[in-house]
Amino acid sequence: MELVFVRHGQPERVVRHDGRPADPPLSEIGRQQAGAVAEWLAEMGIDALYSSPMRRALETAEAIGAATGLTSAVRDGLSEFDRDSPAYVPMEVMKETDRAQWNKLVSGSFGDAERSALFVATVNGAVDEIVADHRSQRVAVACHGGVVNAYLARCLGLPTETFLRFDVDYTSVTRVFASSRGHRSVLSVNERTHLRGRPDLAIGL
Repeated sequence: MELVFVRHGQPERVVRHDGRPADPPLSEIGRQQAGAVAEWLAEMGIDALYSSPMRRALETAEAIGAATGLTSAVRDGLSEFDRDSPAYVPMEVMKETDRAQWNKLVSGSFGDAERSALFVATVNGAVDEIVADHRSQRVAVACHGGVVNAYLARCLGLPTETFLRFDVDYTSVTRVFASSRGHRSVLSVNERTHLRGRPDLAIGL
């Protein structure tokens, strides 16, 4: 089967001071990005749709569902590693405002090897269940940059402590052929065809 990972669109910056998870919605640009990838996926054709429970992924999945007629199935294991953080700062903003944290993330690690290993294992468990349920189908998964990297790390045999190896842009598509027997082949990473000719939506690229 073919897994079509779709990173969410650009979220708003949210910083909470009461300890609650930030869980930001999509920005206006993010909604437009989601609409663009949704139209592209509808033309491509997909058989099923899954989503992380986090708001930015859910809103991206809603756009895909509206274009394809599919209802997304939510899987907790597709959540991003920052799901409980009270702050969400988009990477393109972090690069300008918190260079030390940005450097840490682009080095491939968020600084906790045990937590990284658990995150990668959780993501791969959730994806394995999707693969087992959709033989010979094309399935879209609306999720996060960390989730995409976690699955690619397993496909390519990369160490879990530095699994954040790939730039995955807003609403970019990463495709993997996978089988229930454990065979995996990476077809593409960070496809952005749906944003071609739309420099107004190419934020952070």
